Amino acid sequence: MLSPRHSHGDDMDMGSGGGSHMSVFNNELKTALYSDAWTPSTAGGYAGTIIFLIFLGALFRALLAFKALVEARWLDAEMKRRYVVVQGRQPLSEQVSQNELSKRMTLSENGMEEDVFVVQRKQPIHRPFRLSVDPLRAAIDTVIAGVGYLL
Repeated sequence: MLSPRHSHGDDMDMGSGGGSHMSVFNNELKTALYSDAWTPSTAGGYAGTIIFLIFLGALFRALLAFKALVEARWLDAEMKRRYVVVQGRQPLSEQVSQNELSKRMTLSENGMEEDVFVVQRKQPIHRPFRLSVDPLRAAIDTVIAGVGYLL
């Protein structure tokens, strides 16, 4: 486990802050992990602490993979939303065709051709707050930050 070693005396000065701090690998049995209450006193306790840290690291990676998975699902759901044209408003297809940043192109796939408009975006898209997604996203980020802090 890593523990800071406070050096006094003949170690090199690391700037104007006075003493230097080094992190070194320490394999003493009686090394506290998070507090003095978690100080293994036997070889089994030390091994259990190391196994816990390995588990915590695996949990951290699993949480990052889970977040990537749910973010992809949320994006897919967002892209599959339906949009309604309101009476009296210009349809989106007409707005796009009149946009100065749009270019008319032909898209072909498997022998089928379709005329499309390609539009350059002026600004990045900012997704609005969604009550169905954002509280869960915040909770996942909080858990990931907490596990990362413990590691």
